[in-house]
Amino acid sequence: MSALKKKVVVGALLALSASALSVSANAQSVEEFYKSRSLTVIVGYSPGGGYDTHVRGVLRYYNRHLPGKPNIIVQNMTGAGSLVATNHLYNLALKDGSVIGMVRAPVLEPLTGTSSSNFDATKFNWIGSGMTEFTVCALLGGSPAIKTFADATKTQVTLAGSGPGSDDDMISKMLIKLLGLKAKVVSGYPGGAEMQLAVERGEVDGRCGWSFTSIKLAHPEWVTERKLRFLASLSMERWPELPEVPSIMEIAQTDEQKNILKVAILSADLGRPFMAPPGVPADRVAALRDAFVKTIQDPDYIAEVTARKETPTLVDGKRAEAIIKELFSTPPELLKQAKAIVNEK
Repeated sequence: MSALKKKVVVGALLALSASALSVSANAQSVEEFYKSRSLTVIVGYSPGGGYDTHVRGVLRYYNRHLPGKPNIIVQNMTGAGSLVATNHLYNLALKDGSVIGMVRAPVLEPLTGTSSSNFDATKFNWIGSGMTEFTVCALLGGSPAIKTFADATKTQVTLAGSGPGSDDDMISKMLIKLLGLKAKVVSGYPGGAEMQLAVERGEVDGRCGWSFTSIKLAHPEWVTERKLRFLASLSMERWPELPEVPSIMEIAQTDEQKNILKVAILSADLGRPFMAPPGVPADRVAALRDAFVKTIQDPDYIAEVTARKETPTLVDGKRAEAIIKELFSTPPELLKQAKAIVNEK
């Protein structure tokens, strides 16, 4: 047999083997599938940050509700506000249900839509979110005279960002362009932990698009001892925990400003979403979703979360899909304006 024929035969055998394995895996029950392998969870943020802490908290209870109770492996994959992890999850991760992720880049894609976005957010299998994100614009450093948003339109501040496609960069640029915030964004930090440390060290004055939960987890004294100066809450209305801080909608003056900011706020409703790649078998998606709901409703999980002064807020898979559809149904002209602001160099 010639070398060429040998290669053809070997290639055919390998293809048949892979096909047989795929058929075999798909023929397994959900419990059999997960019992025989690990579940890898890709986190698009650095270890020790608010997002990473939240994910690991959820996963401590997740496998008790997932059939087969697989071993769970967390893989941190930082870069561009979780865009690197999102592209990996969509294009390279196994599509058999053994890999899921927690990233926010797909939620922000309607506003960012950078050339680095190599995915269709509507095709992910959305598992759910256990926390609605509440973010703020706040300063630890800079001139003590800056106490309000109006003050920060007159005196320059520096803000941390983690790159194109991130909440921090997006929100900061919007506030600069739309509302006249006088700020310089220092971008490129790998994740929330590094940005928080940058604020602590005085490398930057603060952050916009900063998770209030992350602040309370890492430095509760910054809130209780009033060390942070909150310029605005990035919400439709004032937040109950910060009743004296104006919402960004109070600061916005025109309908155009409010409509663009509303899109950014809607993305926060999805909070910290978990998703699986496209193409995962439907029965495994259903199991992943069901286990997620049971986890967020687990009394032990609720006790752990409330002890950290967090409030678990369940957004199930179907509601997550609906939010994504609503984001992507935003009028094109409005999205065009938002993208122009966010992608401006």
